[in-house]
Amino acid sequence: MYQYSQIISQFRNGGTIRGMAKEKLADRKKLRKVKIIAEAQGWLSSKNPMPSDETLAKFFKKSQVSQKSLLCPYKTKIEEWVQQGVQATTIHAHLLREHGFPGSYNITQRFIKELKDKLSPVTVMLDFKPGETAQVDFGFGPKLIDESTGQEIKTWIFVMVLSWSRHMYAEIILRQDVETWLGCHRRAFESFNGVPGKMIIDNAKCAITKACYHDPVVQRAYAECAQGYGFIISACPPYDPQKKGRVESGVKYVKNRFVPLREFRGLVDANQQLKHWVLEEAGNRVHGSTREKPLILFEIEQPTLKRLPDTPPELVVWEKVKLHGDCHVQYLKCRYSASYRYVRQELWLRATETTIRLYLNHELIALHPRLWRPGTKNTLLEHLPPNALAYQMRDPQWCLKQAADIGPFCTQAIRELLNDSVVDYLRAAQSILGLHKKHGDVRLEAACRRAIAFHSVHYRTVKSILESGVEQDALPNEEVSDALTETYTRGGRFCRNTSHLLN
Repeated sequence: MYQYSQIISQFRNGGTIRGMAKEKLADRKKLRKVKIIAEAQGWLSSKNPMPSDETLAKFFKKSQVSQKSLLCPYKTKIEEWVQQGVQATTIHAHLLREHGFPGSYNITQRFIKELKDKLSPVTVMLDFKPGETAQVDFGFGPKLIDESTGQEIKTWIFVMVLSWSRHMYAEIILRQDVETWLGCHRRAFESFNGVPGKMIIDNAKCAITKACYHDPVVQRAYAECAQGYGFIISACPPYDPQKKGRVESGVKYVKNRFVPLREFRGLVDANQQLKHWVLEEAGNRVHGSTREKPLILFEIEQPTLKRLPDTPPELVVWEKVKLHGDCHVQYLKCRYSASYRYVRQELWLRATETTIRLYLNHELIALHPRLWRPGTKNTLLEHLPPNALAYQMRDPQWCLKQAADIGPFCTQAIRELLNDSVVDYLRAAQSILGLHKKHGDVRLEAACRRAIAFHSVHYRTVKSILESGVEQDALPNEEVSDALTETYTRGGRFCRNTSHLLN
């Protein structure tokens, strides 16, 4: 009732409604109402004492209570609607339409606000020891220009905050995948020159594959990283970001203080500016909670961090993949082969910076070098099925070499097939060479000789000659030559008889 007492006191001293409204003591409507009641009760006379708070409450609090009491019959329903997230305007419109509620929207809004304050849980600020924990989160970063395409790209900000000193590591990234997540952790630990005992994280897919209050499922790659560096993963309950409020505030601080009104030439330049800002401005500010500079407290906290391992653990990404019908799996737009015997089965892919390994039930079935250019693939010939492997290995050079071992006519036939300018006859050449297993080299050579004579060097022609057994028959040119010889040597009209010379 202090405000009403001040208003009555101003009226007793000659104050006006316009003057008090100008001083923003209250609005004119409220001042006029207080003046009317005060005049009726004689409080404006200096001869009478000032009314007590109990007296003022009888006149000014009664009206508000009576108006809010109009909502009491609907309190249970309003609580349910508030918990469901229904807005105050919708609730007031429903009460007005369905129940004929006579009160104003402002009464409903104040009632809902008080109700939310009562329903909101009480929070407690957690205390941490130096080096005990760090909190990690992502936030939207500045939009940058891609140097190769000139297009605008979205970015995110990775932030890790030491819970005790509030010193942070921040990095602008392009993706929120597992590989980027692990790489940011490594660079953050190297920046701190130590490892916190526990990492308080959100339920991002790159860290937690299944969010759960009691039994969250940790990403396999992140679990191996935690074992290698020796920290414990502490995932917040779903939809409860208050459990990592220090990094939530840290992300907002970076977004509101670093990002605005800055120009970045690219990702590298942006991270260089961010690193300088963290060590210069953010690290030397007086923190609102600790009332100390984060870098000064970090000097105390740094010796309490765990020592970095002598050999940094290998950052490994595990991912479930499916072996497609072409005997390849796909990872980050690159393809890697596995044996045709496992086609359409689910495999575990283990990716490092240099290698790709494929596992089936913990058994290594393929090992490949890591590819980085999208669209490339690495294929091992032993992973292909026999028919495809035979076609891949029996190339034109192999065919010519096999034909040379059989004979010159076979070599000529194979060369004509492979030199065709319209059709690829590699399979035909392979099949012709395969006929020697059944018919032998001699017959195949003779069959090729006959096919060349008839100008039909095709697989069906050579096969038909061998199946008919006519590869040794006289060729058409040879028959004509024998007939001409007989004509000019045996009784020709103008042929000279030389038989007596032979006797």
